[in-house]
Amino acid sequence: MKTIRKFLSVFAIALLGAGSALTIDHFISNRRATYLSEASIRNPTPVKFVGLTSAMPETNADFVSAAQKGVPAVVYIESKVKMEGERTYNSIWDYFYGQSQPNIVEGQVSGSGVIVSSDGYIVTNNHVVDEAGKIEITLSNKKKYVAKVIGKDPETDLALLKIDATNLPYIEYGNSDNLQVGQWVLAVGNPYNLTSTVTAGIVSAKGRNIDLLPREVAAHRIYPIESYIQTDAAVNPGNSGGALVNTSGELVGINSAIASNTGSYTGYSFAIPVNLVRKVVADLLQYGNVQRAFLGINIRNVDEDMAKTSGLSSINGVYVDSALPDGAAKMAGIKQGDIILKIGDQDVNDVSNLEELVGRYRPGDKISVLVNRNGQDMNVNVILRNLDGTTSVVMPEKSTVVAVSQLGASLAPLSDDEKQKLNIEGGAKVTQLNEGTLKNIGVRRGFIITKIDHQKVKSPDDVKNLLDEKSGGVLVEGMYPNGMRAYYAFGM
Repeated sequence: MKTIRKFLSVFAIALLGAGSALTIDHFISNRRATYLSEASIRNPTPVKFVGLTSAMPETNADFVSAAQKGVPAVVYIESKVKMEGERTYNSIWDYFYGQSQPNIVEGQVSGSGVIVSSDGYIVTNNHVVDEAGKIEITLSNKKKYVAKVIGKDPETDLALLKIDATNLPYIEYGNSDNLQVGQWVLAVGNPYNLTSTVTAGIVSAKGRNIDLLPREVAAHRIYPIESYIQTDAAVNPGNSGGALVNTSGELVGINSAIASNTGSYTGYSFAIPVNLVRKVVADLLQYGNVQRAFLGINIRNVDEDMAKTSGLSSINGVYVDSALPDGAAKMAGIKQGDIILKIGDQDVNDVSNLEELVGRYRPGDKISVLVNRNGQDMNVNVILRNLDGTTSVVMPEKSTVVAVSQLGASLAPLSDDEKQKLNIEGGAKVTQLNEGTLKNIGVRRGFIITKIDHQKVKSPDDVKNLLDEKSGGVLVEGMYPNGMRAYYAFGM
């Protein structure tokens, strides 16, 4: 009887734990990989009680010392952004025909950041502060500051902020190359607005590509680098931009994403390696944008057949499908069919790993590349180049894209070639469509606004100024790049 009562007690506790665990709110994302920032126009998600969990296995790792170094240097970030609130209808007819209009309200995106210098420089994810207005920083001691953006890099999902403060606690850089699978790490951040939260886990894998960062067409010059450190340290929305530290309390990564079908932690999290972070931070400080180096090759992962043909002992490395004309690799003598095995003294495991290793360098840097050619290993010295094929410093361009919240779109001015081709004086081209007015009425990306209520539009600023004066119905005239004219109407 004692055995039966004991079994029933354990069963009841387990059932209670499972039932309460099911009360966790699900988030909106159904993606396999999702960002960790938390967007809201309401109060933070309330805490839910969850079931019992198993105890942490015994270990000799000094988590206390690492946490004491990490917690004071991790900040809470709140970005004020324009978000779409509840939709409204201007008339009963709009209701029946589904012609609703969005209400643009001020919302917030919350995340974390890591202080990397005593004078107030803070690293976070680009997606935490992208398109933000006011950015407020809260330190672990509850002091608040307004931050300014020094620079952003969507290709690595990193951003550098600055607050006006001195003598701040900061985390020293570690070396992400030294991380080993199975090694203990801590994640420090602010999940669900719970500040200064520390969780522990192990490195599950390195060099993961999860296809999370947006990939734009080549004309937009977006070439994302994804070579994440995968861990099983528990992270959740609000951890974005927080620290991944080793047991010495050194920064080894910036937490960025989770693998989840619910938007909440379900087993794996991903961090940007600190060796890449260091280079991006240095570039943003010195130049205001990232100096991205390229080998100038088309590559793919080595498979078993390639490894056998080349006499390789493993399937690590990348196969060179082609070397681009005037590219750094071709000019150094790298050829189609070569297999790249090392960049400097670092082994190349796969394509994402190679992209990360090259991403640590600047155009003009000279690197040693170990290649296998026809079964023979050889070192090739390569002088890296930028996307333009030069070694020059690329300074940031002043952005001419204007976000128009009333339309749920981003607009850009026309080039001289576009004006000449379409025989128009000017206009505002739709370069990005979010959920909002233009998308709802059927406007497609590329549409060029030339008139609003019969008044000429020559630039994106004209659109903003004209809409600020409008109420009621609005008529938009314009054309698509193929010359087809189009007319749209909506209510303000």
